[in-house]
Amino acid sequence: MLMTKERRPVVRTLRGWALAVLQEAGAIHECEEHGWAQDRADPHARERAFDVARQDPPSGVSPEEAVTEIGNVLGSIGDTCPECLPEQ
Repeated sequence: MLMTKERRPVVRTLRGWALAVLQEAGAIHECEEHGWAQDRADPHARERAFDVARQDPPSGVSPEEAVTEIGNVLGSIGDTCPECLPEQ
């Protein structure tokens, strides 16, 4: 059976690529109300994102740079939306 690999959409920045990979892997999601990225704290999803970075980095970017950017993006995202009111 012939299987094709679906190509990711072209992203203009390395950060945008990393966000797309993290979302696709299930490591982050968007706040439904405000659109902020939120960390799911799922170690398996994070590892999938790092695997993609190592195995399929964007054109012109080394696997090491791609892995570093995934880590940088994860480090910049919290697990709560800054605009949502805290639950009381």
